[in-house]
Amino acid sequence: MRMPTGRRAAAVCGAVALAASLVAGGGGTAQAAGSCNMTTGPYQRQVEQFLGRPVDGAQSAADCQAIRAFQAQHGITPTAGYAGPLTWQAMSVMLAQRAAGSTPNRDGKCPVDLGRIACVDLTRQLSWVQDGAVLKYGPVPVRTGKDGTETRTGLKRIYYRSIDHWSTIYDVPMPYAQFFDGGIAFHSVDKSMWNPPGSGGCVNMRLADARAYWNLLAKGDDVFVYGRKPGT
Repeated sequence: MRMPTGRRAAAVCGAVALAASLVAGGGGTAQAAGSCNMTTGPYQRQVEQFLGRPVDGAQSAADCQAIRAFQAQHGITPTAGYAGPLTWQAMSVMLAQRAAGSTPNRDGKCPVDLGRIACVDLTRQLSWVQDGAVLKYGPVPVRTGKDGTETRTGLKRIYYRSIDHWSTIYDVPMPYAQFFDGGIAFHSVDKSMWNPPGSGGCVNMRLADARAYWNLLAKGDDVFVYGRKPGT
């Protein structure tokens, strides 16, 4: 099956490949402790606090190993244990998501007068399904478009669904695909939702969340995208 209108955006977002040159904020030279970067990063204190490390603002071998583990878990490269901007950006998004709790639409930015609707907050990289003001599912973390291929904002509508979708252009799977804006769709991916730099425009989801969205939403349902993803 070839892709519906907006093929390029969907295919690119389905590719979900990282550029090999992506860096985690750089700075400093790898020194002791194996491949750990023992330089104190600009976000050292924030990262230490996030990871539950002693907050002294100075890089240690233990700090470096903890940072490296976080970077490896979420595909942040180089995985060198440096507390740089990209690592802190991922952590900042996580903190904002935690703060949303069970009231992601507390600020009322997603419409409550349209019935069943899927909301996508690019700023917090969160999505949820609500019916009026009643939360039906979520909020859940998502991975949206990177700089240059941002997920477009505005009120959209699901127009095409394909449970076992396959991009014939880029030869990649897009399970539980629900297209709502040209080639932009909700669909599951195998990587972390905090994996930089982001998609080619699609709203990437964890498998369980994409499956839940598939069961909750239908062709014709509204999707509202707002905010701005950090780093775009």
